[in-house]
Amino acid sequence: MNRMKIKKLFMGCLAALVVLFGSIQVQAQEAETIVQIDTDKGKIKVKLYNDTPKHRDNFIKNVNDHLYDGLLFHRVIKQFMIQAGDINSKDAPIEQHLGDGDLGYTIPAEIVFPKYFHKRGVLAAARVGDEENPERASSASQFYIVTGKFFTEMELDKMEKEQGITFTPEQREAYMLEGGTPHLDGKYTIFGEVIKGMKVVDKIQFTETNAEDRPVENIRIKSMKIVKK
Repeated sequence: MNRMKIKKLFMGCLAALVVLFGSIQVQAQEAETIVQIDTDKGKIKVKLYNDTPKHRDNFIKNVNDHLYDGLLFHRVIKQFMIQAGDINSKDAPIEQHLGDGDLGYTIPAEIVFPKYFHKRGVLAAARVGDEENPERASSASQFYIVTGKFFTEMELDKMEKEQGITFTPEQREAYMLEGGTPHLDGKYTIFGEVIKGMKVVDKIQFTETNAEDRPVENIRIKSMKIVKK
């Protein structure tokens, strides 16, 4: 084999290695973080989206700092969502108002809409309302998981006319077949979704609550941890 052929062969192998290495890097970058939420009602696994990196990284930090361990699901509304992350909820007596406990900073909004919308099972960041928070920055600790309800085609048509919006075919299918909370779309940062444990989420959403939507029997997050699929 002459030098020219050897050189071409070498360059071809090198190019293949570069492509392979680049593919491995892309796969590594695209790998989504999985978090296991161990609750009094069972385990929930969520994956965190990579295209909401500020919320992803903040949530991972909170998990690694064991911030959520022992906190309550302090706000639970049937056919809507379950909410946790109030740092004052850990040892809160039943008469204590909850919902204001946070970490003293906010996360800039990362609203990736319509790619991410409020279908059943999505993980999103709670926040203060638009009047006080027009930039829609997120709470640094409080989050919710959507349960929602089913919508008919007529109901979605009515919402489009009343709100001046247009649902994508994917949204329509999800809201009709899976359920969700479409009135929140484009207003809150969605940064992940449940991949296992929606039965546990449903156990929590159907628990008895008081006038402030707090479960009358405490439901705790025992722990959270980063896990593999």
